[in-house]
Amino acid sequence: MKKAEIKLNVTLDETNVPESIQWTSSDGQSAEELPAKAMFLALWDAQYKNTLRIDLWTKDMPYDEMKRFFYETLQTMADSFIRASGGDPMAEKVIADLRDYCAHYADKMEILEQQN
Repeated sequence: MKKAEIKLNVTLDETNVPESIQWTSSDGQSAEELPAKAMFLALWDAQYKNTLRIDLWTKDMPYDEMKRFFYETLQTMADSFIRASGGDPMAEKVIADLRDYCAHYADKMEILEQQN
């Protein structure tokens, strides 16, 4: 059985606000820590049937990048749910609604215009 390790290091200021986030993965191409400005981590607690979450972003994370981060996270959550649903037709309908919302969010936050 193969195992992999993901390691996160967060440096906090005196008020516990993240100054930097560094991460490594044992499956990665490099052993060096890589920087990140934000992260969402969600774990399912099967015993209590709820989600455990950690949402962090560094104090120098630009607002425009945060908007894009939310947009891309919503899109990838839709991708993950489609894979996890195994082709459930109801899931595909709900994901279509989520993708419509993502397009609406991107329009309102002017995300796609910034990309061009």
